[in-house]
Amino acid sequence: MNKALLVAGREFFENVKTKGFWFGVMLVPILYTFMFLGPAWLEKAKSAKRYAVIDHSGWLLSHMETQLMISDLTTVFGEMAAAHAKGRGLSDLPEPLAEMGGYFSEMDSAQRRRMARNLVTGSGSEPSEASPQEARLLGHRQSLLDWWQGLSARDVKASFETTSKNRFIRSTSAPSDQETLNQMVIDEELFAYFIIGPDPVTGSQGSKYISHNLTDNDLLRWFSARVTEVVREQRLGQESIDATVAAWIQAPVHFEGRKLSASGEEEEASTQDMIRQWAPAAFVYLLWIAIFTIANMLLTSTIEEKSNRLIEVLLSSMSPIQLMVGKMSGIALTGLTVIGTWITCLLLGTLLVPRLLDVNMPFDLTVIVTDPIYLVSFGSYFILGYLLYGAILIGAGSIFNTLKEAQALMGPIMMILFIPLIMMVPIGQDPNGTMAKVCSYIPPLTPFVMMNRAAGPPTTSEYVVTTLLLLASVIVCLWAAAKIFRIGILLTGKPPKFREMLRWLRAPVGQVPESKEHASPSTRS
Repeated sequence: MNKALLVAGREFFENVKTKGFWFGVMLVPILYTFMFLGPAWLEKAKSAKRYAVIDHSGWLLSHMETQLMISDLTTVFGEMAAAHAKGRGLSDLPEPLAEMGGYFSEMDSAQRRRMARNLVTGSGSEPSEASPQEARLLGHRQSLLDWWQGLSARDVKASFETTSKNRFIRSTSAPSDQETLNQMVIDEELFAYFIIGPDPVTGSQGSKYISHNLTDNDLLRWFSARVTEVVREQRLGQESIDATVAAWIQAPVHFEGRKLSASGEEEEASTQDMIRQWAPAAFVYLLWIAIFTIANMLLTSTIEEKSNRLIEVLLSSMSPIQLMVGKMSGIALTGLTVIGTWITCLLLGTLLVPRLLDVNMPFDLTVIVTDPIYLVSFGSYFILGYLLYGAILIGAGSIFNTLKEAQALMGPIMMILFIPLIMMVPIGQDPNGTMAKVCSYIPPLTPFVMMNRAAGPPTTSEYVVTTLLLLASVIVCLWAAAKIFRIGILLTGKPPKFREMLRWLRAPVGQVPESKEHASPSTRS
């Protein structure tokens, strides 16, 4: 064991002391962090698109601007309510609005929208009927509207997150002739401009969208949706259809999602529950990378040491089994170092990165990263999966002389390893389905499939039976790898055929079957 530990220490420190190793280790949590936070951060980093409008209808643009201001102020009131619930306030608010967060937090979204409509249009309750807070806001109505209209895109982005001004700004100083607007689009002073036809209520004749970039259609979809809302109201009015009745007719039937607890009681489903269902898929991908990378490292190390004859020097002072145990243990420690680093980085990343990038996450990832079910499953299945595939690859590495020769074996192994990735989504959707259960009992797939089913979760009996099958498979593979390793590690020349390796497995320890193509290791030594 002392000699095996020396080999293990050498393998471990030879790997972890290189800069390339740590660069590869840190690359995974960086990519995962960017995958979760990148879209929100990139969206926040985008500059607002400037656009202009030529309104031949004479009324649609002003109506749309009114509706847009109502929608934006409703969003502002909602963000103020959310900030108040977290015990903080928003900066750079005008004095009449600054202390209204608690008032807005007591309203629902419909009430906040009514308040915004009253503020924009000047309609609503009489001052004697309005609450003191609402009366105070209505008393400063014009100054509040001037404040909002005068905010630049930078000021809006600094204070608010989801208003339309964060993404799109209408240029009020743009001319109304198309030639000038075309040149402004070419010079990138405008992203695009719209032409509203003379009678949008009747149809879309004469309405156009002109841009230098038609692939980015965010502005087009947003503006079209806003215009459609206004035109729909006009059409309902012309047909004397009450807007409330029309909304009721078009309202879809909504089924509220509920889940059953272990005791059989109904519980409210949340975004966090959805994240928990799909979190195992992320762990499966990490598990796949870890097992493939570390086991492949074992194969590469074995073949390199065999090709440069370092193996012969090592075997002059230890047995092949001691060498094999040492190499597998050292690479396993390397793998555990990689996993420990990943988990630490993911935990710190979920806690610190959103604050550093000033990005609000819609769900709490720390609950997932620190979940003991996921962590214990991940660590256990990594060790068992590594021992299974590591035994196969170290046995293979002992019979090949170059990495080029080993590529023939890597093809089938890669096909097996890709199966869990292909099945991640179907198993995530139905973790206790027939396919998931059947694949759980196939040892090469067990670590990945059972990790993918962790949100199900599988029954205790399934955990016990699949783990016992996987342990038995690991023991068989380690036994076979040891039998092949002790003979193949000193062989040179053409790799042995499969039938010859079967004879090695049947041969008693201490005996080497004679081969017509290879001299025995004992005669060569």
